[in-house]
Amino acid sequence: MKPDEPHGHSHDHHPHHAHAHAHEHTHAHAHGHSHDHPHDHSHLSEQEVRVRALQSLLTAKGYIDPEAIDRIVQTYETDVGPRNGARVVAKAWSEPAFADWLARDATAAIASLGYHGRQGEHMVALFNQPGQHNVVVCTLCSCYPWPVLGLPPVWYKSAPYRSRVVMDPRSVLADFGLVLPDTTEVRVWDSTAEVRYLVIPERPAGTQAWDQAALASLVTRDSMIGTGLARPAHTVAKPSGARA
Repeated sequence: MKPDEPHGHSHDHHPHHAHAHAHEHTHAHAHGHSHDHPHDHSHLSEQEVRVRALQSLLTAKGYIDPEAIDRIVQTYETDVGPRNGARVVAKAWSEPAFADWLARDATAAIASLGYHGRQGEHMVALFNQPGQHNVVVCTLCSCYPWPVLGLPPVWYKSAPYRSRVVMDPRSVLADFGLVLPDTTEVRVWDSTAEVRYLVIPERPAGTQAWDQAALASLVTRDSMIGTGLARPAHTVAKPSGARA
């Protein structure tokens, strides 16, 4: 299953051109944007500079503990937010009707689980399948589906990731430890202010008898961005009652 491409634009990296710069670009401009950005958004904005200055001041006066703040941010980056997305994926894996709804209208399907709001108004689900792998980026800034993935990781907002994943996605995925078969097509999807993407990773083998809670434990944040895969079944405790 794949969403209708007019929702955004993707960069198709076919196996025979995986390492070439002359790769094919498929643009559907209904909600897309140009890559001719006049400004370098990798620099700190005036607001970010002020926030860092204020944080330094409050830290120096003993009002805040930077380590405590980092722990809170880490919780929302890797635990609270991604758990929502993991539940969406697990439901899609186990309920064909929901998966079909998710493919047709991800915004409504995700909202039915209570996950909606700012940064999640216009969602598109990208289903990985044999021979095709999806990965998400925001080349303009750091557009990210907060209701299902929480806060964006630092690397997602970095200039190297935003530029390299479009030109050489296989190399970037390899940096994350993900090496795909040469026959797999890699599709890079560029988020915008109008549309956010959620990758639905392939369901791991050996999980046919697993319930949704157990399935959700296999889903990682990176697998929903496309820089990773779902955990293999043998890496987590087998759910009670599951068949061998």
